[in-house]
Amino acid sequence: MNPTDLAIPILPSKSLPNILAFYGRLGFKGAIMGEGDAYAIVTRGNVEIHFFLYTALMLADSWAGCYARVADVDALNTSFLAAGLPVRGIPRMDTLENKPWGMREFAIVDEDGNLLRVGQSL
Repeated sequence: MNPTDLAIPILPSKSLPNILAFYGRLGFKGAIMGEGDAYAIVTRGNVEIHFFLYTALMLADSWAGCYARVADVDALNTSFLAAGLPVRGIPRMDTLENKPWGMREFAIVDEDGNLLRVGQSL
């Protein structure tokens, strides 16, 4: 893969200020931009996620998500634990585990029901 090739997810959000605050708790920096303030971008290191405003989003019906492959999943998991997210409901944070498909990973479901799975190759 060319080092300049990059895929960036664009996920729905009911409230861009709320989603920025949520990801801010996880150590992301972000801003709302674009025409009508209907777009937001958050970054943390090399992880970048974009959001578009979708006020009709039904959280329980959300199917959107993305996978972030990182260099040190244990350190990121420890950092995210500091946000104190619950283990059930929306939002939530799942447990860090070694998976049978050769990844060590955990997952976050954000306030808009988007799944952010974070992993590292074993």
